[in-house]
Amino acid sequence: MRIDLHTHSTASDGTDTPAELVRNAAAAGLDVVALTDHDTVGGYAEATRALPAGLTLITGAELSCRLNGVSLHMLAYLFDPAEPELASERELVRDDRVPRARAMVGKLRELGVPITWERVAEIAGDGAVGRPHIATALVELGVVASVSDAFTQDWLADGGRAHVEKHELDPFEAIRLIKGAGGVAVFAHPLAVKRGQCVPESAIGELAAAGLDGIEVDHMDHSEDTRARLRGLAAELGLLTTGSSDYHGSRKTCRLGEHTTDPEVYGEIVRRATGAAPVPGAAG
Repeated sequence: MRIDLHTHSTASDGTDTPAELVRNAAAAGLDVVALTDHDTVGGYAEATRALPAGLTLITGAELSCRLNGVSLHMLAYLFDPAEPELASERELVRDDRVPRARAMVGKLRELGVPITWERVAEIAGDGAVGRPHIATALVELGVVASVSDAFTQDWLADGGRAHVEKHELDPFEAIRLIKGAGGVAVFAHPLAVKRGQCVPESAIGELAAAGLDGIEVDHMDHSEDTRARLRGLAAELGLLTTGSSDYHGSRKTCRLGEHTTDPEVYGEIVRRATGAAPVPGAAG
């Protein structure tokens, strides 16, 4: 089985619609794909309707968190999307996205960048607007060469000249909410230092003690040495280890299925979840 547990659609900051994403996942030879848009489940229905035969869909979300001033992301799998407490928190995060993005556009204009809110909103479309949409506008303007080049201290990285903080969950609270909704919690790309400051490894131990299920190890932003260190830490803490592409369509260079999750780990995630079940395609 080929299992990719971290992808994004136009419901957040990917460039594939949910329907396109599941079709592309099947074409890439995946057996299982997780749709984990940022702080939203808005792509679920379309992805489910378009699910090809032989492909299984894992419903999920990537939750925005902050610990001691450091941003981090928590992947939530197979939770009940209607559970009111987690749904309320997701809404708070989403509601903060537009004023935050507007403020970043304002900062960029103060820095002399001829960016407009109207263009950023057009790029985001119906998705949950975020920094990748602003980064795409910067690429169009020739300010940076690629989306990743916008995530530096010069521009949009945490603490950068145009960065604006947003409402984010405490990760311990996020774990509690995910568990309360019957889901499984996995810390996304925990040591992706190229993205900016990361929480210390001691914090991963504290999160594990609070009920964290696993950590994402095989990820494009982790070096081989980092992956080895994370595997050792996971073994020490009794955490599951996952692998995934963090696919965003054409917005990033990673490919669907570029990294995958071991079938036994996938089976354990499904076993632990009580909020939702995998959705098989017609012949899944």
